[in-house]
Amino acid sequence: MSAIFPSEEWLKGLEEKLNTDERYADIAKIWEGDLFFRIEPEGNLKEELTFYLDLWHGKCRKAEYKPDPSAYPKPTFVMIATYNNITAILKGKMNPMTAMMTMKLKVQGNMGYMMRNVPTVLDFVRVAGEATEEIL
Repeated sequence: MSAIFPSEEWLKGLEEKLNTDERYADIAKIWEGDLFFRIEPEGNLKEELTFYLDLWHGKCRKAEYKPDPSAYPKPTFVMIATYNNITAILKGKMNPMTAMMTMKLKVQGNMGYMMRNVPTVLDFVRVAGEATEEIL
């Protein structure tokens, strides 16, 4: 199921895809950590957007669109990117690891853990891209 990014429908589709994609389940089987995403306005996005994902051993235990940040005071990772940068990553026009190294995708959290799990990060991006039909 594909949907327009960013939207609640897209996030629910991503959650479903993460929970049914066998390749992701295998690659992410040791991943333990939740992610709080903040997308800064740019281009077609006129206001900041947030979403939350609780990823655990190849499954998504929770996905929340526009969550209250105070509900998740200490996520494992906080990801921050402008709208144009995150859409470039989803479209495959920007490598997510390069985006992190050049600060186009800012990551707060244990970078050692993230770097030890690069295959999981890259496959997460694959799944997110496949869940995206259109970019707003």
